[in-house]
Amino acid sequence: MKVEKDLIRRAKKGDFIAFEDLICGYEKKVYNTVFRFFNNEQDAMDITQEIFIKVFTSLKSFRENSSFSTWLYRISVNTCIDFFRKKKEDMLPINEEMAVGGEVKLGSQTELPEVFVQNQELKQILAQAINTLPEEQRMCVILRDIQGFSYTEISEILSCSLGTIKSRISRGRRALKDKLKETELFSANDV
Repeated sequence: MKVEKDLIRRAKKGDFIAFEDLICGYEKKVYNTVFRFFNNEQDAMDITQEIFIKVFTSLKSFRENSSFSTWLYRISVNTCIDFFRKKKEDMLPINEEMAVGGEVKLGSQTELPEVFVQNQELKQILAQAINTLPEEQRMCVILRDIQGFSYTEISEILSCSLGTIKSRISRGRRALKDKLKETELFSANDV
C-alpha cells in the first residue's frame, strides 16, 4: 500500500514510469472486466486503453485518502457505460479463454475430453445468460461474482447505495437462475 501511494505521488508529478508501475497490477483485471461487459476482444483492448489514458490525465484529481482501485474501477465503469451507450449493439457470448489473455486453455492432463467439452458448454451457456441481464444488473453480477469485489466496493465503484447494489445482484442472480433452468444442461435442482 505504501509503495502504491508513492507511485501515485510520483505519477501525479508526471513520472510516466511510476504510472506504468502503478497500473501494471490492474491492467489484466480491468481488461477482463471490460471484456466480460462487451464480449469483444478489440473493443475491450480499445476501451481498456482509453480507461488508462483517462486515469493518467485525471490522476491529479485523485484524492489519496480514498482507494486507488475503487477510483480506477469507477473510471472503468463510466467508460464502459459511455461506450455501451454509443455502441448499443447486441452482445456476443463471452469467450472465457480470450478474457484470460487470448490463449485457449486446454483441460488438465487428467480431464476427459467429454468433461472438457461439457465445461466449455456450461461456460458458454452461463455467458449467454449473463448477456441477457439488463446493463445495471450485468455490471453488478460481473463485479461481484466474477471479479470478486465486495458489495461495499461495488457500491463505491458504481456510486450507488449498498441496498441498490444488493438488490441488483439479487435480481441478476434470480434472472440467471431462471434462465439457466430453461437450458437442457441444468435441472431445477442444479441451479
